[in-house]
Amino acid sequence: MQQIIDFFLSPYQEATTINIALEIIGVIFGVVGVWFGKKEHILVYPLGIVSTVIFVYLCYIFSLYGDVIINVYYTLMAIYGWYMWTQIKDGSSLAISTTSSKDRTKAIIIFALTALLVIAVYLYENKFDKWTDYVDTITTGLCFAAMWLMANKKIEHWLLWIIANIISIPLYFVKGLGFTGIQFIILLIIAIQGYIAWKKHLNNTQAIA
Repeated sequence: MQQIIDFFLSPYQEATTINIALEIIGVIFGVVGVWFGKKEHILVYPLGIVSTVIFVYLCYIFSLYGDVIINVYYTLMAIYGWYMWTQIKDGSSLAISTTSSKDRTKAIIIFALTALLVIAVYLYENKFDKWTDYVDTITTGLCFAAMWLMANKKIEHWLLWIIANIISIPLYFVKGLGFTGIQFIILLIIAIQGYIAWKKHLNNTQAIA
């Protein structure tokens, strides 16, 4: 038990109190924001913006450049998603839907271009020296594609979050961000619940139509 506690707390021995506090705040805002996303509530975006801005700073401090890119993108996509979710077209707001072949093609392109971008950044910074850097290219691509699908209320975004969260849970513990690792465990549970909730809503909507 003590070994587990030491594994969790040892990375924080040299961390400042302010950075630890910021990580906890970022985790709380992130988790609550995703919970609102499950409810299809617009608060997912302002809460998410607070969380991602905090993690831009923290990931830069920890030299996690792939994660810096992720969170900058999250912030920008949160602004875009906030806009999309508040738009009224033909008398109604953006509805939950499934992806078309065109949407899937775009998601694949976003994934591929993102992975290449992360590789380029790590090579430029001469930081491609840990196995976690290689995994970052995958998780970053998944998260970029998921965020774009989420902004357009495509139900498949939950599936990408589920995959990304499963990969990220052990990854962040290894990186020394234990609270963030716990966050991804919670986010995985919410993502599964979110997919079930959105699927039920979509089926009910299609049944009524």
